[in-house]
This record gives sequence, structure tokens and C-alpha cells, in this order.
Amino acid sequence: MRKSFTVADMPTEERPRERLAAFGSRALSVHELLAIILSRGVNGESVIATSQKLLSQFGSLEGIKEASLEDLQGIKGLGFAKACQLKAALELARRLERDMGSITTKSKQKSISAEGIVTLVKKKIGNFHKEHLIVISLDTRSKIQGIDTVFVGTLTSSLVHPREILETAMRRHAATFIIAHNHPSGAPDPSEDDTKVTKLIFESGQIMGITMLDHIIIGRSSYFTFRENKTKPNLT
Repeated sequence: MRKSFTVADMPTEERPRERLAAFGSRALSVHELLAIILSRGVNGESVIATSQKLLSQFGSLEGIKEASLEDLQGIKGLGFAKACQLKAALELARRLERDMGSITTKSKQKSISAEGIVTLVKKKIGNFHKEHLIVISLDTRSKIQGIDTVFVGTLTSSLVHPREILETAMRRHAATFIIAHNHPSGAPDPSEDDTKVTKLIFESGQIMGITMLDHIIIGRSSYFTFRENKTKPNLT
């Protein structure tokens, strides 16, 4: 009898969970993310194949979200429990998108200070075990137009690309922008690399005609702002 192919047969570095742990969730394809949610396949079919069938049958994540529990259970490998898991995961994604949209809408209504930025983004990145760099795009009245995560990992001038940060701000039609990142250690004091990254992004923005107003480092119970501390480069 022919042995069925499972995730365990894949090289370790190609398995969805291991890839997520190594590279972050953004590096995974939709069917890999679905495979992690579904957890395992059935006899004769891997969970990867099941997730691919889901996308093929319903066309997109939106199609899967709108499908009934009965429709989902029509896919081989999806029983009642897995269909519920899938619906719950997609509903959480919908609510997160709604909540983030609400935050952005509220933040557009008024100008915001460094302390306000920290309050706004601390819950978003404050508890991560890896450094996350976000871009806060502002209009000509210093009202927030968008908040985007553009980098995950250890911030060094060799890894952070100003192009991605500036493209994010420009896509939001920003007049100016602020960057912020967390220190998983809990201490917000800037490292030498933090200062180098700030200088690199600030100077790149000057060349492109879009000004970086501040770089805020968020610690466990406090924060550091290059602008308020008048740390080079002098953000004025």
C-alpha cells in the first residue's frame, strides 16, 4: 500500500510552522497559513493539499469566510471542528482589521504628540520578542494617515532599507512621517545601530523631499524620542 504524503515528509525548513518561526508569518503563502490553522490532514492527503483544495474551491480567503460550515465540510479533511476553527480565525482577522481601521480613523481627527504615538502603538508592538519597526504617515496638518509595519528583526543599518520606509509613507501620500520600534529588552535607550538607522532614514527622506519628524523607541515602561532628546541627527 502506498504511503500518503504528509507535512512530516517535507524537509524541516519547508514545513509551514518551522518557516513561520524562522521567517515570520508574512513570509508564508496563504495555503501555508491555512495549513497551520487546520493543523493536520487526513489519511491519504496532507494538510497542505487540503488547504490548496480550500482555495481552489472557494477562490479566495473572502470566499472561504463567506462559506457556510456545511460548505466547508464538503472539503475532504474538514470536519465540523476544523470548519469552526477556520471560521473563527477568519472572523478574528476581520475584527482586527475593523479595530485597526477604527484606530486610524480616530487618529486622523487630531494631531498627535510623541506620547500619543506611544499610546497608539505600544499595544501593537510593545510585547513582541523581536524588534518591529513601524511607519506612522502624517498629512500636512500632522494628522495620521496610516500605521504600517515595515520591518521585523534586529535593526541595523545594513538590514533596514530606507526605500521600503519611504515607499510606505509615499503610498499614504504623507507629507511627513515618524518611525517607531520596540526594544524587547525593555530598556528604550538607543543603541549605536539605532542612531545609524535614524541618520540613514532621515537623510534619505531629505533627498526624497519627505521629512522624518521623529524616531521613537518603545521600552517596557518608558520610551525614548530622538527629537525630544536632540540626539543626532538633529530632528527639528
